[in-house]
Amino acid sequence: MTDKTCKWYHCCPINFFVKKGLLEKEWVDNYCLIGNKDCVRYHLEESRKYHPDNMLPNGEIREDLR
Repeated sequence: MTDKTCKWYHCCPINFFVKKGLLEKEWVDNYCLIGNKDCVRYHLEESRKYHPDNMLPNGEIREDLR
């Protein structure tokens, strides 16, 4: 972890999906661990707006992730 790691990293479903092998590690590398403020999930979380667990950081909904 670095100081750029997203503050939501440890409770984010994206992290869970990657650890379970259901999603490519690049999602965590390219969003969660570098403080990527383009993450749609981050902005929704910060504004306390609902977003489904299967929403990727780019806003895409993956129906296969449950």
